Formats: sequence, C-alpha cells, structure tokens
Amino acid sequence: MENRSFCKGYTWGFFSGSGAFDTPEAEASMERLASNGLDWICIPVNCFQESYHSLHVFSLFGRTQTDSEVEFAVRKAKSLGLKVCLKPMVDCLDRSWRARINFPPENPEYWERWFASYTRFMLHYAALAERTGCEMLCTGCEMAGMDGQARRCVKMIEQVREIYSGIIMHNINHGDEFRFPWLDVVDVIGISAYYPCTTADDNSLEQMNSVWSGVAEMLERVHDRYGKPVMFAEIGLRSIHGCAQYPWEFRYDPEEVPDEQEQADFYEAAMAATFDIPWFAGYFWWDWKAKLPPEEKAHENHDFTIYGKKAEVVLKKWYGRS
Repeated sequence: MENRSFCKGYTWGFFSGSGAFDTPEAEASMERLASNGLDWICIPVNCFQESYHSLHVFSLFGRTQTDSEVEFAVRKAKSLGLKVCLKPMVDCLDRSWRARINFPPENPEYWERWFASYTRFMLHYAALAERTGCEMLCTGCEMAGMDGQARRCVKMIEQVREIYSGIIMHNINHGDEFRFPWLDVVDVIGISAYYPCTTADDNSLEQMNSVWSGVAEMLERVHDRYGKPVMFAEIGLRSIHGCAQYPWEFRYDPEEVPDEQEQADFYEAAMAATFDIPWFAGYFWWDWKAKLPPEEKAHENHDFTIYGKKAEVVLKKWYGRS
C-alpha cells in the first residue's frame, strides 16, 4: 500500500463516558483491537448541545471523556504503534441526529452564535491533538446543517490550521458526497459509508459485491471533483439479519435475528471494492467497545462491534495484507 495516508483503522470507545478510557479493561480492549493488523485508530470524544436548535456546545460531566483520559488513550494507542485520529463529536441531548442541527435562514445571527461555540469546542480539541501528536483530526461528523454554511466552515477550518499541523479530515454522510463544494479545503474527505447493499430477497455476497462496485465508481467521481483522498470515516453494520439493507440502523428490535455472516460479508464486499484504490485513504470501522465482555459471550452482542465475531476474521485478513 503506497498511499501514506491509508488507514487500516477502527473507531474505538464511542460513547464510553468519563472514567472508561483510563482503565486496565480499556487497555486490554485496545490491545485486542490492534492485534487485527491496525495501523490507525479513531478515538471519539463526546460533547453535547441541548437540542438541534440550541446555540451552545458543551462537555457534560460523566458523559464527556476528560482531557486526561483522552491523552491516556492516545498514549496507549501510540505505545501499540498506532496513528491516531481524534474525533470530537457533538450529539443532541434531545436525541435529534446531529445532521438536523440547523437554524432559520432569516436569523443568521443564530449560526454566528452556534459557530462561535462550535469553533471554541473544535479549537480546544485541535490543541489537544497537536500536543499529543495525533496524526489526524476530524472537524465534523454527519453535520449537514453545519456543512451547508460554506463560508463559516472554511473559516473554522482555517482557525484549526493555525494551531493544528496534522491531517484534517471532515466526515460527511453518505448521500452528501456532492453537496458541499468547500470540502476541497480539507486534506481527506471522510464519508459515513452506510450504503445499503442488499434487498429483502437477496443478502448474498454477490449482491453486496455488485453494489459496492457501483459505490467505488461513484467515489471516483467524488475524488475527481474535490481532488482529495476519500476514506470511510465510519462504516459498519450490526450483526443482524437484513441489516445490510439499512446499515445505519442502531436501534434494538426484540424480533431481530442474529446474523454474523451478513456482517462479515459486508466487510468483505466493502474492502474488496475499495482496498487497493490508489486515492482511497482507508477505513475507521464502527465501532469497538472500550470494555469487552469475555470472548465466550461476544456472540451475544448484536451491535456494530465485530469482537469475537466472523467479521473480525475478515478484518484481520484484509488488514494483514502488506
């Protein structure tokens, strides 16, 4: 793999809350994850705002990881030989998806106030990323409302660059690949790649391969338009039958049927279609827990994690390639 920015990565520790990173269990979890051939890890930090129309981003005692815990996790990752992407993320306490954060166009002062708060938030973590040597910083995740504010986004990126010298990646959602012309100001375009790739009648690997081939062709147009490397800043699905029709689905359904093979096939098809593309910058699969259960109980988890499941074997096979 000649692309120096290619990430054989995974997202680790999302929504862990304060107190979860700086523990022996978290260290063991990261060690197990790294054993799958990773060379990158994405460490998210969870911050909040009250609702989709609130104007203030804040950390929350008990739910936001402290700076010292983040620094501990970064040091642990580097001790394992991993490069680090720091990913500060905003969620709404009213459970609105962060992409819904938006304000009426007749009230531009709301956006000004929100960006002032968001930029303070981002600059805090940009400084943390700089002093801890994180090789990459994500400046936004699935925030279509924010991303529609081109002038303000470019200004925020410029301010980040004043204090952070590493790779800047910005994470848009699938379906938004051609919406935001300003994305050429970042170094890597990240996509939440929850592309549906099966039907109710066909969840075969062959069906997935066909769809992912088309996705790869579309991504080439993305690369051509912006002139930047493209990566999957998020990608994955739960180990549930039928989930490849809606890989983004995270909600529990008591009627759901476990299906590790469908999850494993999704991993296989996605990497087969993209792994060797020269301008493709890799993956931060979603997501690996900071605290793992005993491996004999791993199959009881039907979430996105692949710990102890068939997809972990697939990941290790692909990440083991030179």
